[in-house]
Amino acid sequence: MFHVVWNRHLKLMSRIMVSDLYLKLIFSRSFALARTPWMSRHSIVGDKNIVLMGPPGAGKTTVGKIVGQKLGSCFIDVDDDVLETTWNMSVAEKLKDVGNEQFLEEEGKALLNLSASGSVVSLTGSNPMNAASMEHVKKNGVVVYLDVPTQSIMDRLQLMKVDRIVGQGPGTSLRDILQFRKQFYKKWYDVRVLCEDGITADAVAEKVLRAVKRYQDSDSDGFISTRSLRCNEKVEPKGSVKYFSDVLVEGLAPDGGLFVPEMGLPILTAGEWQHLLGASYAERAQVILERCIHPADVPASKLWEIVQVAYGQNFTCSKVAPVRHLAGNQFLLELFHGPTASFKDLSLQLMPHLFAYCIPQSCNYLILVATSGDTGSAVLDGFSRLKETDKQRIAMVTLFPQDGVSQIQKSQMVGYQEANTKVIGVRSDFDFCQSAIKHMFTDSDFTGFLTVEYGTALSAANSINWARLLPQVVYHASAYLDLVEQGIISFGNPVDVCIPTGNFGNILAAKYAQMMGIPIRKCICASNQNNVLTEFIKTGLYNIKERQLMQSLSPAVDILKSSNLERHLHLIANGDGQLVTQLFSSLENQRCFQLQEHFLGRLQQDLVADWCSEDDCLGAIRSVFDATGYILDTHTALAKVVADRLQDKTCPVIISSTAHYSKFAPAVLQALRIGEIKQTPLSQLHLLNSYNPLPPVHRGLLESLKKNEKQQYQVCAADMNVLMEHVESLIQNHFMKVF
Repeated sequence: MFHVVWNRHLKLMSRIMVSDLYLKLIFSRSFALARTPWMSRHSIVGDKNIVLMGPPGAGKTTVGKIVGQKLGSCFIDVDDDVLETTWNMSVAEKLKDVGNEQFLEEEGKALLNLSASGSVVSLTGSNPMNAASMEHVKKNGVVVYLDVPTQSIMDRLQLMKVDRIVGQGPGTSLRDILQFRKQFYKKWYDVRVLCEDGITADAVAEKVLRAVKRYQDSDSDGFISTRSLRCNEKVEPKGSVKYFSDVLVEGLAPDGGLFVPEMGLPILTAGEWQHLLGASYAERAQVILERCIHPADVPASKLWEIVQVAYGQNFTCSKVAPVRHLAGNQFLLELFHGPTASFKDLSLQLMPHLFAYCIPQSCNYLILVATSGDTGSAVLDGFSRLKETDKQRIAMVTLFPQDGVSQIQKSQMVGYQEANTKVIGVRSDFDFCQSAIKHMFTDSDFTGFLTVEYGTALSAANSINWARLLPQVVYHASAYLDLVEQGIISFGNPVDVCIPTGNFGNILAAKYAQMMGIPIRKCICASNQNNVLTEFIKTGLYNIKERQLMQSLSPAVDILKSSNLERHLHLIANGDGQLVTQLFSSLENQRCFQLQEHFLGRLQQDLVADWCSEDDCLGAIRSVFDATGYILDTHTALAKVVADRLQDKTCPVIISSTAHYSKFAPAVLQALRIGEIKQTPLSQLHLLNSYNPLPPVHRGLLESLKKNEKQQYQVCAADMNVLMEHVESLIQNHFMKVF
């Protein structure tokens, strides 16, 4: 191990690393304060090193010394204790001697000599650009990325009078080379620490220790069922912890409940959220998701690969989920720029890749999907983009109400049928389709038969699956940050959100964003005439005894049993799984339940609701088009109507535009009173396109309709035995042929 030298002369201003003196000025704290180690190094990393990585000026040296002192560990500064010791000259002299390109190679070779354990190591800003040396360091280290905003780094380097760093050629700005280096940092880190403006070195050191502790303790990110009685148990059953990869693959909890994080969601500070101002949608998604997905399930580097694929070329807008001003204090969150033109794409371009990564290689999986229109095509599109080797192990069955989706939605789903997928129209409603899937999951005889006979397990891609719901948090957070970027609000100012709501997943994701630190004041739940949620939020009575599902112009919210409401009730009941079990047992058996008054009060603290008639929905489409030239889809229109009624105009309201109007062309034509409704879906879209609307007709839908007009699919009765036969038939035809 290299000896540690604690007292140094100030480093030359032209060097990469920032001197302790300047870091003291930057962080406003002196390292010389006496501190008592608060945990032993063996309890946090054992023999592994904590390796601090980040750009020059990130504070790695000062933070590393503080971390080392807290842990009672040896501190190694790669600049002083490795490079200069190896070269017998200063870094600045070596750089001048060999030049930029050769310096990186020489630096990498020198780092290969590092042999340490249980230490805190501070890398240089350019170490991550050498793959061989970083692989060497990672073998016995937890790499912590100190992610400091580029402008803060620029300011610190300017204070030091440093205007060039390693790798910066003629004509390349300092900002450009700092941005260029980020790709290397993202490749190597195990955990990231967001270093907001003005944070002290001590505070960063505390963050490093917490991040490394979480990395070492995967149980801290465990999941439980909403119906779990664990809170009443004094001793946790051995081996009962479920991790992200488990809940992703299993979908539904064995007791019929839904998985939720046992310790709740992580909270980001205001400074950490502001760190994401100016970031791309993919970068925001990465930061949020890596706080919620333990690296033991999906390493940060793999997660970044998946995020880049998910939110790359598949979206027609580079911002992925842009915010557009509508009128007054109302803003539209456009969630329809994905390949299937609905908000479901924001989750389902990501989830299939997570699923393929997490599933065991030795098992086949059948994904069961119930859809009220949009989920089906989004799931099918997302899984169709997997590698062929992954498709061989994954098959899908999608159930939809035969007469409960639009013709365009149906055409989309049918067009995605492949050898490993089956689309089935069920002569019933969405609630039956969703109940059928839950029944198959909880039928141990059926699932056991599939496992023994075909080596196949079931999973789900509806928002009952936590991995489907989690990515939706990202766009609610991103929308708020966009309003801050646009100067509409300052960070900390509240906003309301208004969301067309059926299965309660989208609005629950907004609630989760609020819990993570986004200043959302009220979540406004907008329903159509199937307004069971409106009644429940106003009265606490969930009653579907006398209700019949009514088909509407907004089929995605034609739902009476809102599955994700269970997660929200688990939240306001402080994790009382026994109460949740009782409520949903009552809903299943008596078709109703009544929430106790004190729980209703909690429900109503930041949740309000109303519903919109068909006439008001069509009227909103017409009035907005007449005033702005912008066309709302039917779901966004009902949210607009409800927002007009309930929002008090004291803060902005973000209306979730959950689908592109092209999917509901007949209703839009009816609202605008243009053309004949009884045309083919393709003709309807061409007619709408002739009006040069905002936004334009969705290109992906046009192409889909041209390709899929004559596709065939199966229709069956609302019979569980028949549906199970279809499931088994697909498994036989696909997996038995492949294997």
